Amino acid sequence: MIGNFYTALIYTVLFIGSAFFCSCGNTEPKQKAKTDLTKNINETGLKNQFVKANKQLVQKEIDEMDYYVKTHKMPFTTTTSGIRYYVYKPSAKGDSIKDGDEIVMNFKVSLLDGTECYSSKTEGKKTFIVGNEDIESGIHRGVKYVKHGDKALLLIPSHLAHGLLGDMNKIPPQMPIIYDIEIY
Repeated sequence: MIGNFYTALIYTVLFIGSAFFCSCGNTEPKQKAKTDLTKNINETGLKNQFVKANKQLVQKEIDEMDYYVKTHKMPFTTTTSGIRYYVYKPSAKGDSIKDGDEIVMNFKVSLLDGTECYSSKTEGKKTFIVGNEDIESGIHRGVKYVKHGDKALLLIPSHLAHGLLGDMNKIPPQMPIIYDIEIY
């Protein structure tokens, strides 16, 4: 009888102990899961706000570029990346431009309102290897739509120009730019 008493006591202690440990162990993960869910909901809400704001900024920029094209009555072609180009003086027999080509160009960089920021008259001609140099990625992409000898306008959205901060000099933040170029 004493043996049965000790066996029952041992089982009772084990049962109560395991119940205690299981209940203590489950409380924290439930609270952590609840906290993680709340944090995730808050982060998702914040993320959605940023996505919405970004879409509005992109749409504003597209509208500004559309207005520029409409008011200047030029037949710009829009690429999948958002660059718009217009070859206003095509070369008679120029070669296409591709990655790895070294090109020399005269240029004038302006804002959509016509404010001239930079030009080859003051800065000198630009010489660079397409796809490899540290200049606006919009230039690398845009020159591939023109040929050697062409004169063209490239309308470059800010994300392919100087982005969120501008160039910290003459080009403001989130500003599309116009490159008037002549490729040699």
